[in-house]
Formats: sequence, C-alpha cells, structure tokens
Amino acid sequence: MQTIVDISDAKVSADPADTLVTYSLGSCIGVAVYDPAARVAGLLHCQLPTGTMDPAKAAGRPAMYADTGLAHLMKLMAARGASPRRLQVRLAGGAQMFDDGGVFSIGKRNHAAVRKALWQHGLMVAAEAVGGSSPRTMYVGVADGQVSLRTGTVTTTL
Repeated sequence: MQTIVDISDAKVSADPADTLVTYSLGSCIGVAVYDPAARVAGLLHCQLPTGTMDPAKAAGRPAMYADTGLAHLMKLMAARGASPRRLQVRLAGGAQMFDDGGVFSIGKRNHAAVRKALWQHGLMVAAEAVGGSSPRTMYVGVADGQVSLRTGTVTTTL
C-alpha cells in the first residue's frame, strides 16, 4: 500500500505494509522521520521556507512552509506515539529549478529553513540528498524506516 503525500502536505503512518511517497521534490524539501521503537513514519513535503511570509495561509496550510510544516509533522508523529528523542531524520529536494541565475535560490532557502526548524526541535539529520537540478521522488517504508529516492530512472537508498 502507498500513501501519497502531496505538495504542501504531511502524513504519518504506523501500518508496516505502508510506504509513504512524495513525488517531484524540486526546490521543495521532503522531510522523512522515523521512530524505530514506535515504528511510526512521517513525511512532509514543504514548498516554502517560512510561514511568516503569510501567517494566515500558514495557519490554514502549515505543511506548505518548512517551519510550520515541521511543527505540524511533529504533532502528527507524537499523536501516534513517536518520541522526538528517537526520531531518525532524512532530507531530500532543495534543487535549483527554473532559476539558472540563482536569483531566488528557493531550494537553498528551503533547505536552510528546514535545517533551522529541525535544530529548534532538537533534531539532527542522519542523511540528506539536496541540491542539484533534478527533481526526486521520496519513499519511506513504515516497516523499517528505509528511505529511498528516485531521480529519473535511478533509485538510491538514503
């Protein structure tokens, strides 16, 4: 079974038969979290760095932003029995998409915002695949927390 995490979305699962998946991580960041003791996985697909850009929108769609999205994901994980102290975190995305001159650098800004939000929650990153210029698809296996990425036709484990 696959649970699709859309753009500006976050989902959590404790079903060992489930795989969380998010498609087309370009400049967006995918944040995969896993608690091996509770066997709970979560996946966030955030689109923009900070909800301070539009607080009303951030309140209604917290997963759109790195800061409010991570806080939202942490609440969803806690509701399923996950502990922040046990979380394994992996990141993907943050590519330079459609911005050849690097004027906006939204991928880099998203990555920095996610890292800052993780630090504020006391979380460290176990692995990441960020940057570049190609979109990625991210998969998180709920049974074991394994994270894999597909870029074009190549699949790698993160």
